[in-house]
Amino acid sequence: MAQQTALADIHDEGGPKPDSAVVRDALGVGVAVGLSGFAFGVTSAGSGLGLLQTCALSLLVFTGASQFALVGALAAGGNPLTAAAGAFFLGVRNAFYGLRLSQVLALPRAVRPFAAQWVIDETTAVTLAQPTRRAARIGFTVTGLSLYVLWNLTTLLGALGAKAVGNTDAWGLDAAGPAVFLALLAPMLKTTTDRAVAALAVLLGLGLLPVLPAGVPVLLAALAAPAALFVSGRRSGRDGTRDEAPEETR
Repeated sequence: MAQQTALADIHDEGGPKPDSAVVRDALGVGVAVGLSGFAFGVTSAGSGLGLLQTCALSLLVFTGASQFALVGALAAGGNPLTAAAGAFFLGVRNAFYGLRLSQVLALPRAVRPFAAQWVIDETTAVTLAQPTRRAARIGFTVTGLSLYVLWNLTTLLGALGAKAVGNTDAWGLDAAGPAVFLALLAPMLKTTTDRAVAALAVLLGLGLLPVLPAGVPVLLAALAAPAALFVSGRRSGRDGTRDEAPEETR
C-alpha cells in the first residue's frame, strides 16, 4: 500500500491539468494515428488477406506495428508462422506497457480486461505524459476509444478501397504504420542505452533482411536489447557505478 501511495504521489507531483486540454491532446493523437488504419487496410488487402481477415486483425490485435509486420511479411512471401511470430514478439512490448499503466491508472479489476485491449504505444505515451491520475485516466480513455473506433473504421474503408488504390507498393502505404511508430518512439530515446538499442535493432533488421526469410529479421532485431544492456552493465561495473533509485521511491 505504501508503495502504491508513493507511486501515486510521484505521478501527481506535476500538478493539475484542465480536462479539456487532456481531451484535446488525446483526440489529436487518436485522430492522427487512427487515419493510418486506411493504409493498413489497403496493405493487408494487397497482401492477399480477405476483408474479414483484415478487419479481424484490427478488431482483435489492435496494435499497428504488429499488424503491419504481419501483412508485410506475408506480402514478401514469408512463412505465415514466421510472420505471426514476428508480429507476436512486436506485440509483447504492450505487456510491459501494461505493467506500468496498471500502477498509474489503478483501474478497478472488472475494467482491466477491457482496458488491456487499448494498451498500445499511443495510449501509453498520452497516459504517461499526464501529471495526475485523473488526467491519465482521461487521456487513456479518450485516446483508446477514439483510436480504436477510427482505426477499425479506416481499416474497413482501406480494405474496401484496395482495388481502387491499385499497386500498394507504388504508393508506399506499407510504410505509414512504421513511420507513425518511429515518430512516437523517437522522443523516448533519451539515454545512451536507449539509442544504442534502437540503432543496433535497425542494423540487425536491415542487415539481415537480404539474407533471411521475411519476418525473421524482426525477431532477431529483438536481440539488440539484451546485447546493449549487457554491454552497458559491463561498462558500469568497470566504472564502479550503479544506478541508485531515489530514496522517496523505495
